[in-house]
Amino acid sequence: MVNQLPKHKKLILFDGVCNLCNSSVQYVIKHDKKNTFMFAPLQGKTGQDIINKYNIDTEKTDSIILYSEDKGLKVKSTAALYITKDLGFPSALLAIFLIVPAFIRNWVYDFIAKNRYKWYGKKEACMIPTPELKSKFLE
Repeated sequence: MVNQLPKHKKLILFDGVCNLCNSSVQYVIKHDKKNTFMFAPLQGKTGQDIINKYNIDTEKTDSIILYSEDKGLKVKSTAALYITKDLGFPSALLAIFLIVPAFIRNWVYDFIAKNRYKWYGKKEACMIPTPELKSKFLE
């Protein structure tokens, strides 16, 4: 569960069967020069433990959650933008959109999330990390 997460790490929970989400995870891994992030699919044990612990309504939030020991939970567009802050230049520039009110950002986010399977497709099962990346994933 969350206690497997080292104190200095941040956990990205993602939809493990979504092609867009999996591509986003690959992007974060490639640009995470400070080795800040770990990952877990929402469908896995860690994801389900956090969903249950924090009473997350998966009808409203089903694509990305950012968890850290000191900052707690961030969801939807706020999670995505906080992730970009830690990726360095140029990705970190996207954090400027945090000045846009969350209800506006989340409207756009929800529109994309609602259509992600139609636009990007869906896998039958969660992504299995390569042996080199396995240490970045929790179950």
